[in-house]
Amino acid sequence: MSAQQRIFLSPPHMGADERDLVADAFASNWIAPLGEHVDAFEREIAQYVGVKAALAVSSGTAAIHLGLRLAGVAPGDTVFCSSLTFVASANPILYQGATPVFIDSEEGSWNMSPQALERALREAAAADRLPKAVVIVNLYGQSADMGPLIGLCEQYGVCVVEDAAESLGAVYKGRMSGAFGHVGTFSFNGNKIMTTSGGGMLVSDDVEAIEKARFWSTQAKEPARHYQHEEMGYNYRLSNVLAAIGRGQLRVLEERIEARRGIYKRYEQALGQLPGISFMPEPATGRSTRWLTVMTLNPADTTLSAAQLIDALGKENIEARPVWKPMHLQPLFEQCQYYPHQPDESVSDRLFAQGVCLPSGSSLTAEQQERVVDVITNCLLNQEQGVRHV
Repeated sequence: MSAQQRIFLSPPHMGADERDLVADAFASNWIAPLGEHVDAFEREIAQYVGVKAALAVSSGTAAIHLGLRLAGVAPGDTVFCSSLTFVASANPILYQGATPVFIDSEEGSWNMSPQALERALREAAAADRLPKAVVIVNLYGQSADMGPLIGLCEQYGVCVVEDAAESLGAVYKGRMSGAFGHVGTFSFNGNKIMTTSGGGMLVSDDVEAIEKARFWSTQAKEPARHYQHEEMGYNYRLSNVLAAIGRGQLRVLEERIEARRGIYKRYEQALGQLPGISFMPEPATGRSTRWLTVMTLNPADTTLSAAQLIDALGKENIEARPVWKPMHLQPLFEQCQYYPHQPDESVSDRLFAQGVCLPSGSSLTAEQQERVVDVITNCLLNQEQGVRHV
């Protein structure tokens, strides 16, 4: 292991205001769930995203769970979900006793394939088995191609839960990511572009739906003098202290986006011409935040594999990770149906095999990035020389 300081994939990056806002939360003695910072954080996120209402919760997973319950998902139902994602997108489907059906990605954005979704909806309609909801994931800071995806869901009358956990600040055709579904969800986990250490947000233009989710998220306590409960609820609300952190983070979000986009540009300029390397594309439909810079290694042009490169970076004390292992390849979901992009082409499988997530934190220095670039460049050159010597 290298003795040099560790370079992390996407560490938290605090701004100037978080400490003061947290101190205010302590001074008010409101450190538990609820409080002025929670209320203000909800208003500010709703305003930033361009929706009418928001609900601060304990995690992005909790937000998805509430969104699925709002959609009426129940035991025996099916829910379509992007396959190329983290398991938190799919686990809430199981919480509701429903069965996931996984949808492949397309090449243009690496997000849900409209072609695969259309095929899945057409077959489900023919079998009188339409899903209760479709969970559309926005991967690595980039919006899915929402136009055709939303159009298909509207055509078949299916609710959309937009999993924007990784894409706060991304833009699609002039609208903010998270504003397209019946509900949208965000994550403020420690590795996200803005963090509250842990937390999430449910957003929507449906104010009544958000208020219903608010009721469920506070143990579904009825407005009675005693503790009265007529529905099942959850302990899902966000701490006032964590909301204070989130408010400070939101104030510098646009700066963090520009920093990460700059990091991507430097990677692309330094590595984009090397054999076998390509990067996650950015469609002309909007702005990616480049939450993570992700590259692929094409085996037709290099013998260096993604796993070998991740190991080589690790030996130099640099954190890199594979692209998400698709849900349809996970043992947990091995019995679930999967619709590839084309009947004989699974984009998700290829991206998983070839993809590498590079250090992308907004606090990454130019010197640290040069270390990463040097390791990758040397790995590729050494691999080529080794092949020529065989």
